[in-house]
Amino acid sequence: MAKSNRGFASMNKAKQREIASMGGSRSPSNFKNDRAKASRAGKKGGRSSRQSR
Repeated sequence: MAKSNRGFASMNKAKQREIASMGGSRSPSNFKNDRAKASRAGKKGGRSSRQSR
């Protein structure tokens, strides 16, 4: 089986470290960057968990 030059594992260590350090901060649904969205999600989850009791 031939070694692929694609994917995270085939990158050099410095490039892997650079990408990994971003850690989801670029994600549009990141609650760390949007406290109002996090609050709405928490309230929604609380409502749904109370309904099942």
